[in-house]
Amino acid sequence: MGQTVDIGRRIELVPMDPHFHNITIALYRQERDGRPAYLVHTYSHLEGAGGRIASVVKTMEALGGMEQAPEGLLRFPCGAEHELACKRIFLEACKLSPDSETEARPLGILDKKSGLKITVSSLGDGGYQVGAEGEGKNRERRISAIAGGLIKLGEMLDQSVDSVAFSCRHAHDEMVGLLLVRAPNVRAAVREQEMTASRGVLAAPSQQR
Repeated sequence: MGQTVDIGRRIELVPMDPHFHNITIALYRQERDGRPAYLVHTYSHLEGAGGRIASVVKTMEALGGMEQAPEGLLRFPCGAEHELACKRIFLEACKLSPDSETEARPLGILDKKSGLKITVSSLGDGGYQVGAEGEGKNRERRISAIAGGLIKLGEMLDQSVDSVAFSCRHAHDEMVGLLLVRAPNVRAAVREQEMTASRGVLAAPSQQR
């Protein structure tokens, strides 16, 4: 009789990986030594599937500022869960091919809606301030909206109209850079995440090729 291994609670799913034979890849949360840790996993036994998982893990480290924990797990250096942000990091990592050169996103984007260059600067103790370069229309409104997007996507604290903070009080520049890309259109980002999670389930080993 086969042994069942508890790999944790599944929190996110990519039902068909476009970069490796449409295998299913999932993200699981575990608790290790009282700290949350995350496992990227597939049941596929296709040759090369392990390498694909390793590439996703490496990309999550670069894009989200995560670090490897024992047994191939990932966690944030601050020790906090940041679960919602971790889901986004996982989804973005799965979009990239194993051959892509991966590096952290900059703390600045061009907001197409307003024509402003949006910048985010660290305030220390996990705090960040959203600013803008240029004289686009609705400048203050866009700054406030993008700060709100960061709050929603990263479960951050609302400090003021243009400043946000992580409750762990640690800097997460890589995570903020990744979330900033989605913050101007946070509704679309949330809708994409919901649609991805609803498209399939992680099949048992006997059902995978």
